[in-house]
Amino acid sequence: MSQVLSSQAGPADAVREYDEVRRVVELFLDGESKGDAAKLREASHPDARMFGSVGGTRYDMPIAEFVELAVKEPGDTGNHRARVVSVKQTGDAAVAEAAEEGYWGSLSFVDHFQLARIDGTWKVVSKLFAHTGGDVPAST
Repeated sequence: MSQVLSSQAGPADAVREYDEVRRVVELFLDGESKGDAAKLREASHPDARMFGSVGGTRYDMPIAEFVELAVKEPGDTGNHRARVVSVKQTGDAAVAEAAEEGYWGSLSFVDHFQLARIDGTWKVVSKLFAHTGGDVPAST
């Protein structure tokens, strides 16, 4: 279930903000699954960071490093699915949650994105993820 909270906008504005935040998160998810650096850069603030661990390995890094990793080893190896499950937005701040399955084969995640509207454009400023299932393939 998705929801929007906006204390400064009317219903039409709230729907537009929700749609734009969701579009940016989906752009990020598509970019990481396909190894598309342009999509990841469009969705992310250049100073964004990512935090999380998989199988005891930390993936705490600046977004530029994550873009390189995604290009080298895209998440979709044949059965990746991702969906935005919630969006909450107040003023120039938003939080979105997404669920991913089939990343690098069998990995599953819950992702928490923080976004900021900067100069009128929504950008991911951080991604925090929790590994919820699956094993890391030997090549990653």
